[in-house]
Amino acid sequence: MTSYQTLSQIQHALRAGQLSCRQLVTEYLARIAARPEINAFLEVFEEEALAAADKTDARIAAGDWEKLSGLVIGIKDNIAYQGHRFGASSRILEGFESVYSSTVVTRLLAAGAIIIGRLNCDEFAMGSSNENSAYGNVLNPLDTSRVPGGSSGGSAAAVAAGFCHAALGTDTGGSIRQPASYCGLVGLKPTYGRVSRHGIIAFGSSFDQVGPLTHSVEDSAVILEVIAGADKYDSTCVDREVSAMVPLETRKKYRFALLKEVLSGEGLDPALFKAFNARIEKLRADGHEVIEHSFPYLPYTIPAYYILATAEASSNLSRYTGVLYGKRSASVTDLESAYKHSRTEGFGPEVKRRIMLGTFVLSEGYYDAYYGRGQKVRRILRDKTQEILDSCDAILLPTTTSVAFKFGEKTDDPIQMYLEDIFTVLANLTGMPAVSVPFAKNSDGLPFGIQLLGKIFDEKNLLDMATLFEAKA
Repeated sequence: MTSYQTLSQIQHALRAGQLSCRQLVTEYLARIAARPEINAFLEVFEEEALAAADKTDARIAAGDWEKLSGLVIGIKDNIAYQGHRFGASSRILEGFESVYSSTVVTRLLAAGAIIIGRLNCDEFAMGSSNENSAYGNVLNPLDTSRVPGGSSGGSAAAVAAGFCHAALGTDTGGSIRQPASYCGLVGLKPTYGRVSRHGIIAFGSSFDQVGPLTHSVEDSAVILEVIAGADKYDSTCVDREVSAMVPLETRKKYRFALLKEVLSGEGLDPALFKAFNARIEKLRADGHEVIEHSFPYLPYTIPAYYILATAEASSNLSRYTGVLYGKRSASVTDLESAYKHSRTEGFGPEVKRRIMLGTFVLSEGYYDAYYGRGQKVRRILRDKTQEILDSCDAILLPTTTSVAFKFGEKTDDPIQMYLEDIFTVLANLTGMPAVSVPFAKNSDGLPFGIQLLGKIFDEKNLLDMATLFEAKA
């Protein structure tokens, strides 16, 4: 089967009678079966996807087209789909079946998408490598000795391996953009409040956002157009009109901001640093402005993020007790033992670490010193970022410090693992949209992503700019 880079190519083939949705789904299912070692899917909805493909083919034959007709998509295991299991790749929710669908799933299905399965991820979306899933590591299909990134590693690996055309992930501190960089994909984190969080298992409620992983900027724009918009079930979802995202344009010249602290190259892979600087010079040669700005707060982004995000995680995960639903330990003798044993057996090491960190941050005597101060730092970061964007169209950053690292390389040092998010957490702390686009490869053929951080609710311009990099990649 032809490898399609965009949904528009698939829809053109469907219109021309060169392809059917059943053929498309059958090919994806064959690819999934041929590479089980990737471990991207926790569950494949084979019969359901084929039945949906047949219905789509019948509608197309009758001239009934939807915006996402022909889109075969996977969903991360923290996104609810009625009548299907989901559990954020954690034993604590083993066997749990959702009684309702998330808003994003409802909107995908209403627009004609076919959901092919649920995808592995770091447990409760906590991780940068997909080594924290209770159901085993996801492998990077570009080099199976390396991580696919996290926490949406299963989503990225599935798209990169050709198991589905696109996938939904969630991004709390970079969990869409970082795996997109490692797997050579486009990864979009929308503005906080742009996409409903209804039906998403919460990690950090003031950080989490749903977004797509795709082969093209165009497809990210199309999917965002469908899933974005106000939702009565989510009070944090902003009631703001969603403008048309496509067609995308790059006819004008842009003004990009660079952070001087990034240009030092400290901690960056030399090949990435060289490619990043070369792209900057190419932008200038093409007539775009690239302006350096001082951002002395960059070293504070990781501490602020992990103080605030773990505090929210501690609060959110307190609902998992083993009493009403999910895993209940066989060692239960009373209510206290139910809590202790069920959580001890149900949560993995990284989740426990973050719960304990967050509980400490929120504890009496430390709340103001840590959580309160973290919120003040967050406001400073937002104000400074907004100040830069007032005079520029977007901030340019590497997505990651290197290409995908090897399994086990950073698991013994949580601090080094957390520093993987150094360039991505700023967008989550400030609530601003950001997109990672593949723009270069190292000598081993492994991809790097370049990241654009844009203005609040300005995804259209952000994606317009992203195509500029995509075209030159």
